[in-house]
Amino acid sequence: MSYPPQPDYRNQILNMYGGGTGFGMMARGSRRFETQTPSFTSKMLDQFRLAHKLNSATSEEIQCVFDEIDPDNTLHLIQDVFGNYVIQKLLEHGTQAHKDTLVGAMEGHIIYLSSNVYGCRLQKAFECVTPEQQVKFVQELEPHILRCAKDSNGNHVIQKVIERVSPDRLGFISTFIGHAHGLASHPFGCHVLQQCLRHLPEPYTRPLLDELTSHTANLMQDQFGLAYCVGCRTISSSSFWKTDCLATDRPFLLSFSGRVLAMACHKFASNVCEKAMIFGDSDGRKAIIEELMGPALRPDGLTPIGLLMKDQYGNYVLQRALAVAEGEQKEALTNAIRPQLATMRKHAAYSKHLASSAIFFHFSSF
Repeated sequence: MSYPPQPDYRNQILNMYGGGTGFGMMARGSRRFETQTPSFTSKMLDQFRLAHKLNSATSEEIQCVFDEIDPDNTLHLIQDVFGNYVIQKLLEHGTQAHKDTLVGAMEGHIIYLSSNVYGCRLQKAFECVTPEQQVKFVQELEPHILRCAKDSNGNHVIQKVIERVSPDRLGFISTFIGHAHGLASHPFGCHVLQQCLRHLPEPYTRPLLDELTSHTANLMQDQFGLAYCVGCRTISSSSFWKTDCLATDRPFLLSFSGRVLAMACHKFASNVCEKAMIFGDSDGRKAIIEELMGPALRPDGLTPIGLLMKDQYGNYVLQRALAVAEGEQKEALTNAIRPQLATMRKHAAYSKHLASSAIFFHFSSF
């Protein structure tokens, strides 16, 4: 199998970051990145082009493949649509000497590779190399960390760094302070911020949480803001408390007190309201539900519950409230919904969701 033509990302990266040798455009020594496709005709390398074969290869077979992937070819292969998988598998299954050689070839070019559509697969290296080698890579990323975090490819590398590198070696986290709002509302930066909340201990996340709390109302209504960070991502139970620490954070819960009804009827903020009820503590959950059960909003008798029942987003928040309410509050909520349900189910399409809810059926039968 021959290599397809290799896209030239050099000008793209230069334009993105302003050019200069600081972005890894110069290879080690006096050599520049090769932009022409090298001629690899070895039958052995072609055989192992499908990288999954390296999963079951013997050490001798791996060595045969590696012998043809010297430092001069590593940079090209890691940017190749197929070759990047071969480099990943060599990092995973190769010897420490193989890893050292591959890492040495990548050093000095991390920011360039991170912004490359295939080169960003170097994130695999953070799972396989030594802590000292991780630090060298991180040091190359640090001067450009914010731009890399907002890059469509680079953000994946930063996420892997946060996941795999010891927090005490992540000096760039302090750079995010003052920029948490911008990251949270960015389509790629929000992923990086979420990784911070998921994997970093509280001393590192506290300044970020405080900044997010000061922008709660705006971010809850943002497509990529809190609605994404704590409202839309399904995660494993083992990491619930870290990923959803915003939904359990007391200052955060207090910051949108008095605005729960408006947020519950918003396309994105309604997700946050649900998460706050799921992961918040008992007192925070009760406070949110109590606000949803407030008095009539206008003289004609429309109540918050009535408004939620008719709203395309609010009805899901109300269903969630029914699911998590406890004791007397659950009984009070059910009693508040029941008399309005009969009159609304004929006129409000969204109240039908509530009427057919197994949760409400169960509690209204008592």
